[in-house]
Amino acid sequence: MNRKMYVRTFLVAAILLIASALYSLPYYVSKPGMAKELEPIIEVSGGDEAEGSFMLTTVRMGKANIYSYMLAKWSDYQEIYPETSIRSEDETDEEYNIRQLHLMDGSKNNAIQIAYEKAGKEVDYEYLGVYVLDVLKGMPAAKELKAGDQIIQVDNLKFKSAEEFMDYINGKKAGDEVELVYKREETEKTAHLSLQSFKDDPSRVGIGISLDDNRRVTTKPAIAIDSEQIGGPSAGLMFSLEIYNQLTKGDLTKGYDIAGTGTMSDDGTVGPIGGIQQKIVAADKSGAEIFFAPHENGAAGSNYEDALVVAKDIETKMKIVPVDNFEDALDYLTKLKEKEE
Repeated sequence: MNRKMYVRTFLVAAILLIASALYSLPYYVSKPGMAKELEPIIEVSGGDEAEGSFMLTTVRMGKANIYSYMLAKWSDYQEIYPETSIRSEDETDEEYNIRQLHLMDGSKNNAIQIAYEKAGKEVDYEYLGVYVLDVLKGMPAAKELKAGDQIIQVDNLKFKSAEEFMDYINGKKAGDEVELVYKREETEKTAHLSLQSFKDDPSRVGIGISLDDNRRVTTKPAIAIDSEQIGGPSAGLMFSLEIYNQLTKGDLTKGYDIAGTGTMSDDGTVGPIGGIQQKIVAADKSGAEIFFAPHENGAAGSNYEDALVVAKDIETKMKIVPVDNFEDALDYLTKLKEKEE
């Protein structure tokens, strides 16, 4: 084979390798992320400092190419998910990111509420409107709305919840027109939309949006949370513990580095999350000594059970603690002995 043939073969191979790396498969790959200390990103005015730390845990997730897919197939604690299990049908990258960041905002709000109420501090909400999570193609809203918009008024009516908004829309029929006043960033806009039946359920009518409540929390003392671009609701439990620890006298950490995960509802219930295996690995690598895992009331295959399996497999010394609600975590920490030097 002459020199020109070698060069040509090399170039073709290089192009194929690059093309394979750039071509995305209809899958996502998740792998262990990091454990991030919360004290530097949560600041309660006049709050106490801790000897140890509370940490949120993350999972790194991205679109799969042929190489990351094959690597995940042969790697421990990397998971492959069909694209449809991560993102809604026709959901864009921007819409997905907006949805994840809004879920994080909701998680922070619930965590603030639970921590402030438990600490006996002032907390209240201001209802801002209906938050648009995503828009269904082929439905009326697709012509006017996009993810991140905030509906503040419908037919001159203001609602106190997304549920009230849905009840109002459900009381109408296909072809009826509604006037929406919505906010995009800081600009108010008006749209007139005719309701339409859903293709998958002709008995239902709507404008074609996924929605949620958008609320602003107000507190005394003031609080600031800088979660950067971390998305999703899974840090709710750890947010609530860090906030409560800053609000109250003493140090709940008792000098330990404590990681964990779990959503936080407005009644204090800790909910399950995805990626528990990767989060255990991430917490262990970050030096966590205790890890709170959603117990799911003892359900088979709970996050807690999965966490125990991984903890044993990687031979971590980290203590895995099951929790069903905020009180469970608080009780455990209250009884925890101070860490010996």
